[in-house]
Amino acid sequence: MSDRTNVAPNDLNAFWMPFTANRQFKKNPRMFVAAKDMHYTTSDGRQVLDGTAGLWCCNAGHGRPRITEAVQKQVAEMDYAPAFQMGHPKAFELANRLIDIAPDNMEHVFYTNSGSESVETALKLAIAYHRARGEGTRTRLIGRERGYHGVNFGGISVGGIVKNRMHFGTMLSGVDHLPHTHLPEQNAFTRGRPQHGAHLADELERICALHDPSTIAAVIVEPLAGSTGVLVPPIDYLLKLRQICDKHGILLIFDEVITGFGRLGQPFAAQRFEVMPDLITTAKGLTNGVIPMGAVLTTGAIHDAFMDGPENMIELFHGYTYSGNPVASAAGLATLETYREEGLLTRAAELADYWEEAAHSLKGLPNVIDIRNLGLIAGIELAPIEGQPTKRAFEAFLRCYDKGVLIRTTGDIIALSPPLIISKAEIDQLFGTIAEVLRDLP
Repeated sequence: MSDRTNVAPNDLNAFWMPFTANRQFKKNPRMFVAAKDMHYTTSDGRQVLDGTAGLWCCNAGHGRPRITEAVQKQVAEMDYAPAFQMGHPKAFELANRLIDIAPDNMEHVFYTNSGSESVETALKLAIAYHRARGEGTRTRLIGRERGYHGVNFGGISVGGIVKNRMHFGTMLSGVDHLPHTHLPEQNAFTRGRPQHGAHLADELERICALHDPSTIAAVIVEPLAGSTGVLVPPIDYLLKLRQICDKHGILLIFDEVITGFGRLGQPFAAQRFEVMPDLITTAKGLTNGVIPMGAVLTTGAIHDAFMDGPENMIELFHGYTYSGNPVASAAGLATLETYREEGLLTRAAELADYWEEAAHSLKGLPNVIDIRNLGLIAGIELAPIEGQPTKRAFEAFLRCYDKGVLIRTTGDIIALSPPLIISKAEIDQLFGTIAEVLRDLP
């Protein structure tokens, strides 16, 4: 194989990069050319510690042999099988393995290709479920301020991150939003779950009174909000949402695209918080980021509502060309086996205390106004530069990269979510580098 460490494209213009400051990047590109375990290799041969599991997705680290071999073998054996009216064994086997680790009330799996598609699918299933039961008035969807549910029209409609919404017009009608749970005056520098904020779930009762609960199909929330800057749910908040949804016959959807597959010390956040939703959206860690794939997990009741009429008729008019793709299914099976062999679905619980101490060691450094953590996730909020929002955190991102550490920023918040294989020494390196950068930031 050729040495790829010094390869650089000769023209960066054609690729319009997603969620990127394109002009800034193309003046001074940051190129990865290889990855192994906890590190990326840059085009100039440097090693960069991955503090973000890629984009919250490479939970088992990089270049894992079992996953690589499974993908190679499957491509050679069967690259594609039609997803409609035909099947292949690995898609069914992966669904079974997912249900094995899922919350007890989850019984069925519908495959997608990304977190955004998983959200669209879950929203459609919720509306169609009520129609199948004769409650066609239930069309309204409730999201939450500062929520992130992908980038398709349904996801940005129920989502509540302003910049994701402001450029795209009206979006879906019939959507309302709960208030977010960020209460810095009461909960700043909380270790783990905040004490204050469960009362914010009561806003769902106000929304029900405003719209009539018989018009509401579903509530969708991230159990722990990630892309908005790590908002940990207050104690009893999710439980209250569940109780209000049950009271009014509303489905509860947990968007676990980030929190699924071990990020909080259990396979899913629903298990960590002991609150069971009706649908769970997943992606990212499902295949360790190797092949695009997502899935929606549903209860038996939702699935069974569609299983009527003649057996030769299609029950659900929804799906994707690549639903349960053979190569993605092989990657998913190998990923779950890697998690099982190495105990990665619960490893975050073993490291949580050490991670928490390291994160909160940054308290008192210049411009640090809040720190939030749970499992192997942390958010470090910085005071913005007056008149220049996001600039301070982005400068921290650039300086950390130069010092060999990859972090992620959203607004003026540093968000950390490393591969679950991270060692204590690498945790020290991650937070030590951030501390060094923060001391020198303007």
